[in-house]
Amino acid sequence: MSRIGKQPVAVPSGVDVSISGNSITVKGPHGELTHAAHPRMKVVFDADGRKVEVKRPDDQRENRALHGLTRALINNMVAGVQKPFVKRLEVVGVGYQASLSGNVLSLQVGYANTVKLPIPPRVLCDVPAPTTIEIKSIDKQAVGQFAAEIRNVRPPEPYKGKGIRYQGEYVRRKAGKAFGSGG
Repeated sequence: MSRIGKQPVAVPSGVDVSISGNSITVKGPHGELTHAAHPRMKVVFDADGRKVEVKRPDDQRENRALHGLTRALINNMVAGVQKPFVKRLEVVGVGYQASLSGNVLSLQVGYANTVKLPIPPRVLCDVPAPTTIEIKSIDKQAVGQFAAEIRNVRPPEPYKGKGIRYQGEYVRRKAGKAFGSGG
């Protein structure tokens, strides 16, 4: 049995869960999320015990994978409506900076043109400093996807470490070409 899938998802007070067919809706203080579970997974909400359980029909490989996945997605929905997910990115490099104008994130990261990325719906973006980007949303997948798209504009390079990286990300540095003794 899936170790993750068999654990029930605890639903705290202030969060409402409703299930109709294979559609799960979670409402909380920060918003509402809906997810359509796979038809083979059976999702049950125990209102008395305040928990959601996911059951699978058999032990086939695909069903075992879907079991843990479905439970993890529901857990992320419950966690997201309570406290939004946050990712922070750092812009490293001389003259590299980010700015926000309306619903567009502008990045100046060493290209001839400024790279403009539209901010997806239900995602909040903030630029507290020109070298820091903060992405917030109740949807964990949306936060991670937009952060990956921003990082992909200029990933950190190993020689000088310039580029866009996640906060706290370790960039392995390489030694450059050695100058001297021509010969």
